[in-house]
Amino acid sequence: MNLDHTVVDKQEVFGHPKGLLYLFFAELWERFSFYGMKALLVLYMTKHLLYSDDKSFGVMAAYMSLVYVTPMIGGIIADRYIGYRKSIILGGVLMAAGHFFLTIEQPVFFYGSLGLIIVGNGFFKPNISTMVGTLYEEGDRRRDSGFTIFYLGINLGGAIAPLLCAWLAELYGWHYGFLLAGIGMLIGLLVFKRGTQLTIFGDKGLVPDKKKYEKKIYGLNKGGRIWLIAWLSVPLFALIIRFNEFEHYLVWIASLFLIGYITYILIKVSLKERKRLLVAVYFTTLYALFAAVFEQAGSSLTLFADRNVNLIGINAAQTNSVNSIWIVVLAVPFAILWTFLSKKKANPNSAIKFGLGMLFLGLGFVVFGMSAQGVDEYARTPMFYLIFGYLILTIGELFLSPIGLSKITELSPVKYVTFIMGVWFSANFYGHFFAGKIAKLTTVKEGETSIFSKGFSGKISEVITGLSGAVTENGHTEAFQQLYSYVSVYANFGVITIVIGIIALVISPIIKKLMVGIH
Repeated sequence: MNLDHTVVDKQEVFGHPKGLLYLFFAELWERFSFYGMKALLVLYMTKHLLYSDDKSFGVMAAYMSLVYVTPMIGGIIADRYIGYRKSIILGGVLMAAGHFFLTIEQPVFFYGSLGLIIVGNGFFKPNISTMVGTLYEEGDRRRDSGFTIFYLGINLGGAIAPLLCAWLAELYGWHYGFLLAGIGMLIGLLVFKRGTQLTIFGDKGLVPDKKKYEKKIYGLNKGGRIWLIAWLSVPLFALIIRFNEFEHYLVWIASLFLIGYITYILIKVSLKERKRLLVAVYFTTLYALFAAVFEQAGSSLTLFADRNVNLIGINAAQTNSVNSIWIVVLAVPFAILWTFLSKKKANPNSAIKFGLGMLFLGLGFVVFGMSAQGVDEYARTPMFYLIFGYLILTIGELFLSPIGLSKITELSPVKYVTFIMGVWFSANFYGHFFAGKIAKLTTVKEGETSIFSKGFSGKISEVITGLSGAVTENGHTEAFQQLYSYVSVYANFGVITIVIGIIALVISPIIKKLMVGIH
């Protein structure tokens, strides 16, 4: 036995396990690649490929939703067959290839590249997050703080990437932006590989059953067969993106699979584990609702910034950095806050944090809606509202997303932890699917009437935006009609999200009881 892999490195950095530092930087560079490409994608389709808004939103929604359904499969494969480490390496290689193939301007490479990133993310994303969870024992008070720091790494990558990739894309061409994203992914892989070579992670994340893993069929061990299947599955996902109008069938299939497998787990586990797992499902459902509204960033909010915001110093693609920059500014203060409140025994429980997260998200979108109050004669709104709205919804994100990552690793039965982490990321699958539907509500054509211009919704729109449904009628420019279609959607969904947040706060004592001792 190799003793190097049976002893966990006990060194700490800033009061946290040293392994967190390596996972932090590996995730930072992986997210650099992911968000760098995401910032360019919808503008690349509308401005370079000349896709319509409707088609672009369809492709974007299909791509972003599938990116978050594959982690369920990747989680099962890691749990049962190849372990976290090999899954992370496989995922990273696939994602890097996807980013590099985007530099080739052919439809087959465009859709194939998105397919590669989808499959790669399924192996990478749930397993690196689960690796963070293995660094902390159950009940370790540093856990929430540790995941918030890890979340800072995600968003450092998310903050830097759109600025640099969009700058390169604008200066030299779209493909240079995609190339830089691919280089970022390779750096992330090298950082993770270095951590394993230094035995920073001890015996965490290794193959569950070495003997079964090494058994060969047709000259390939289990790892080799999974690599082959992963590459062969890419065309399937590429086709789903190409024909995204049929994606709702996949939503039904994924839902039936989820319900079936979670029911199976509920039957197998103890009563305490069952209660905790139900809370994990509840948190995941709230996160899906959160993502459906939040993920207008990168799609409709990017086009809103491009067409209806007086941008100063940055272009529309670079506005994708705003959310991540706010997280970089706020993540450490939040991590310190949770640790401080824990010491004072005043840290709100996770159910309350989720309710507050939804509440702040809704307020952020209400601010986007309010931006129309300051509209100029060119149908452009002050940039202040965009920046301030992102600040408020970022506070909501910090109440919910990193806390969710932390709690899922605690609430999940140990045997199924990576699959349940995949279920958590499936919230983004549903979120992005419905985010695409919401984004399409902003594509009201000239002469059409917005569904948010009449009745109670129309009143909400008018009070928050200062504009009435008359904007969509004769006598107003197309730019004003487009502005109204954006801000009326943001105002109404902001209010809906605030109501959901209030309901979550009201029922939080019930949820807390089901968590059985987990804060």
